[in-house]
Amino acid sequence: MKLDKFLLRYFPPGICLQYTQGGKVKSKVIDFLDLTPQTDVIELAHSVSKNERLITPSVETELIESLKKLQQKLFNNELHFQKHKTLKSHLLPLTNVAFDKLGKKCLTGSYDRTCKLWNIESGMELLTLTGHKNVVYAVSFNYPFGDKILTGSFDKTAKIWSADTGECYHTLWGHNGEVVMVQFNPEKEMIATASMDMTARLYSLATGQELSVLHGHSGEVINVQFSNNGKQLITGSFDKTVRLWDIRLNKEVGVLFGHDGEISNCLFSFDCSLIVSSSIDKTAKLWDTRMLSCRSTIAGHDDEVLDISLNYNGHNLVTASADCTACAWDIYKSTKLISSFRGHSSEVSKVCFSPGGGLVLTASQDQTARIWNVEKGTCLQILDGHTDEVFSCAFSYYGDTIITASKDYTCRVWRHI
Repeated sequence: MKLDKFLLRYFPPGICLQYTQGGKVKSKVIDFLDLTPQTDVIELAHSVSKNERLITPSVETELIESLKKLQQKLFNNELHFQKHKTLKSHLLPLTNVAFDKLGKKCLTGSYDRTCKLWNIESGMELLTLTGHKNVVYAVSFNYPFGDKILTGSFDKTAKIWSADTGECYHTLWGHNGEVVMVQFNPEKEMIATASMDMTARLYSLATGQELSVLHGHSGEVINVQFSNNGKQLITGSFDKTVRLWDIRLNKEVGVLFGHDGEISNCLFSFDCSLIVSSSIDKTAKLWDTRMLSCRSTIAGHDDEVLDISLNYNGHNLVTASADCTACAWDIYKSTKLISSFRGHSSEVSKVCFSPGGGLVLTASQDQTARIWNVEKGTCLQILDGHTDEVFSCAFSYYGDTIITASKDYTCRVWRHI
């Protein structure tokens, strides 16, 4: 067994060891979910070397330097962003945006029934995907490769496309209502769709054939997410519940009851031990995946909780609300408020952590996005210039690029300077 090379993984932090065994190239991932700005990377490298045969003394120095680079990159919270490009080509308002893994390309969906692929560096439109008969509402890349695109539409179908040529490989039929969310399974040749017809469905990535219909919800299904190991799936619905499914058995294994209002979002933590949900009942809830029990209810907002995001290790949660605020919470052992982010003059509809978890990005109906320091609760920068509601925002994989999407028909790309 011989180490060929190792690659850093920025989000969540880790290292991929590529090695040759028996003439075959294989890989192994070591997670560093407990990496912090205070971590002694020399001690961490020694620990890895001691427990991993592939890390020999000859590469330990290189490992130390790589871990220092990873630490510096992730936990630099003094970034300032400048508008880099404005992407404008859709004829009608945007619906959603998505980065590829490395943040070099992005997708936009629109009410004009198209999805567009963009080069972020140049601002050039690379592809226009046409064929849907109604609004393209959901867009997604297949991580980490980024060679396929998935779109979901109000025409009740989803489509799989080539990210290189724009060819439509498959149209996914079966839903009787609008398709509002789509996702590739990170580990299997499978995709999931969520629909207003009260079902989620699984399809083969290779053939486009329907594999399973996930029945059980009594309201519209607005969210679907695979676990990182690809074995489980959660669905969130307007019926006020989140449901957990075993993909191997195509079977529901649990229902998370407790919210008094429609679900707005639901997420797995990276290690899949925790599920987090948000609701228009003004709360978010933490659920133990194994016990299917509510671990904690977060009730700090004065209006609907519209979005949630977890940091890379699942220790911190951020909530966005119609009460014009976002809040960061420590949820590791007990639940306590870290910071309240106040400054937006209208509802905060989208929120996300930077890859290192030290910054939070919010998008608001007040036509701005804002960058916040998690620990201090201070607004570091206002990203303004849009002329209508900013409904989506995202950090790139490395955290050095931000994209904001607005109902003014444009996306803005912001780069670290």
